Amino acid sequence: MAANASTNPSQLLPLELVDKCIGSRIHIVMKSDKEIVGTLLGFDDFVNMVLEDVTEFEITPEGRRITKLDQILLNGNNITMVSLHCKKSACVSFLYLLICD
Repeated sequence: MAANASTNPSQLLPLELVDKCIGSRIHIVMKSDKEIVGTLLGFDDFVNMVLEDVTEFEITPEGRRITKLDQILLNGNNITMVSLHCKKSACVSFLYLLICD
């Protein structure tokens, strides 16, 4: 049986930790040559995320392209890594690696 915050407050499941970071800025590394920084508004069990105030960084043959977006729905299948820098003490500088195909 997996431990959760109610049985062992020193351990959090990955999705519980992401949940504590709603409203905070997060940094996402995609499977492609893109990185995304934005404020986490919500997510589901598949780690599909809704982000606002988004900056997308992409490496192209011409150099680095930066795109600003108001709000996005990000497909969790394309995420390699999420770095959570939450305001809550349990999340500070936590690095959450997702297992990807």
